[in-house]
Amino acid sequence: MQTKLRPIWIAIILLTGILLGLYINKGVNTRKIELEGGTKFDEVMWYIGNDYVEVPDAQKLQDDAIAAMMEKLDPHSAYVSLDEFNDLNDPLLGSFDGIGVQFRLEKDTIAIVSVIKGGPSEKVGLMAGDRIVYVDDTLVASKKLKNEDVMRKLKGPKGTKVKVRVLRRGVEGLLDYTITRDAIPTYSVDIAYMLDDKTGYLKLSKFSATTASEFRNAVISLQAQCMEQLVFDLRGNTGGYLSAAVDVADEFLPKGSLIVYTEGRNRPRQYMKARRKGMLEDTPVVVLIDGESASASEIVAGALQDNDRGTIIGRRSFGKGLVQEQIMLSDQSAIRLTVARYYTPTGRCIQKPYRDSHEEYLLESYERYENGELFHPDSIHFADSLKFTTPGGKTVYGGGGIMPDIYVPLIDDSTEYYFNRIVNTGLLYQYAFDYTDRHRNQLQRYKSPEAFVQSFAVTDAMFNELVKTAEEKGIKGTEEQKQVARREANTLLKAYIARNLFDDEGFYPIYAPMDEILQRAMQELKQ
Repeated sequence: MQTKLRPIWIAIILLTGILLGLYINKGVNTRKIELEGGTKFDEVMWYIGNDYVEVPDAQKLQDDAIAAMMEKLDPHSAYVSLDEFNDLNDPLLGSFDGIGVQFRLEKDTIAIVSVIKGGPSEKVGLMAGDRIVYVDDTLVASKKLKNEDVMRKLKGPKGTKVKVRVLRRGVEGLLDYTITRDAIPTYSVDIAYMLDDKTGYLKLSKFSATTASEFRNAVISLQAQCMEQLVFDLRGNTGGYLSAAVDVADEFLPKGSLIVYTEGRNRPRQYMKARRKGMLEDTPVVVLIDGESASASEIVAGALQDNDRGTIIGRRSFGKGLVQEQIMLSDQSAIRLTVARYYTPTGRCIQKPYRDSHEEYLLESYERYENGELFHPDSIHFADSLKFTTPGGKTVYGGGGIMPDIYVPLIDDSTEYYFNRIVNTGLLYQYAFDYTDRHRNQLQRYKSPEAFVQSFAVTDAMFNELVKTAEEKGIKGTEEQKQVARREANTLLKAYIARNLFDDEGFYPIYAPMDEILQRAMQELKQ
């Protein structure tokens, strides 16, 4: 049975609704007056701050919103939060303040791989192989830390102190150290040494504030060793400062040669040319690149290729032709905003397409593997509009990275499948670390990389132990595959152990004979 409302109650309800509506509208109008001149973003933040059911984290909301906005622009425009700022910028500044160790997280424990010579940690007695258990009385072992967590604990302003307690193999109990943080240099030149009596090799890992001076010092050292020709390795170099790339390219090109030019919607075209006589103008050079060579690396490779200077060897580079400008915000966070494109001397923009999702953009390198490009360079097809001609008549390509003059494909050999699985799953690298850790006292008899190269050999017992570890992980191979793996492991395993002992100075001279791209470069120089 339904109850009918009396007319008086209907009138009261209608009047209440009208008054409530007037109240709400009055509030909205008042707020709009207060927000007049602001943006839609300001309005939303105001409403959330005043009316949301819980107290919001306004700073996090703004950070997330700005990061999302940057993602809608292009894959390289980005928001850099205050927490991330130093971590992202320190590698390009040439130094940072810290304790001076290289570490890796080994079974949820901070394992020191090496200590920097003359650095704060070496001065107090920390050693490679030590495990950091406590930092400032806080237990850090078995805490599932990430690399960035460890960096934040160990880095800090110069002159500040940090206490660590470490576990050392063969020593009972924990050792206590108080370390005074200091400026720790970061280097762009991984290694510079002579491959033979006339061929220098120089590997550059990034383009930072100190790259140009490091590069020149390395060249001076090689020239003092009678270098007549150079292998310049930019593989894995993801870039850095545009100015550093220009300075390095300048050393190869005659004064006045165009290196690169940039242009953006509100950035007029700017030409960057060689400004002086370069140290390597008359030195035959081969430049090595791969799919991880990006940005500033591609500027250097493109400048030399377009000026018919040297030979580019390897695989197609990443394809980043956008220029970012870092803009500081009021809270010391920043945005890295794409403001221009850069073009090689022939007018090529080598930026690969990015209109699809960021995930697809980043996975494009994987697609090169899937579509067979890494094995069969003939599968790469360029539209006629992407073809350019150098002054010397050579055809070069734009639209997606630097295509090398000589392409070195991956070897598709089924007999190497077993060895490749051991390498790609990280087992060989892990075994090298464990072996070094267990035998550090015996390995200390090698006082130099040269002594290690000449005297150390991978034994059958070591290889059998590696095979056993692989089988425990479900990786099995035929006898033929194991024979191939034994031959390859003799070089690569030895190189990884050398790196644990002597850093890159130990690794590269041992690895060179099995580096197919480097060996192809040596053939080209001999011709």
